[in-house]
Amino acid sequence: METKKRGRKPKAKGLGDTVEQVLEATGVSKIAKWVLGEDCGCDKRKEALNKAFPYRRVNCLTEDEHGILQTFFSRNTAEITPSDQHALLKVYNRVLSVRQEPTSCASCWRDIVNQLKRIYNEYENV
Repeated sequence: METKKRGRKPKAKGLGDTVEQVLEATGVSKIAKWVLGEDCGCDKRKEALNKAFPYRRVNCLTEDEHGILQTFFSRNTAEITPSDQHALLKVYNRVLSVRQEPTSCASCWRDIVNQLKRIYNEYENV
């Protein structure tokens, strides 16, 4: 009798992977493939959902990055200088594993700073 090795399922990259796991666990995916055929469009929908709603893995701050955020947030100002932008973007991209390009969009910077503030506060509340 042949036994299957039980391995860990790969971590979901986004909402599409989670939806796929739920549909497979409930048997809905088998019904969809039976009704619609093997190419039911599930893979395209999964990728679209993963792209629209990705799960982000947050990396730990280094001591230098913590210092950069501590200095920035201790100033308690709404002004972000070009050197601040460069430093904050470098921290943001590494910690969130993204490739955000420099921008002049004020609402984009508000979102970046708010995300960094939440991460920074996690270190301060420990």
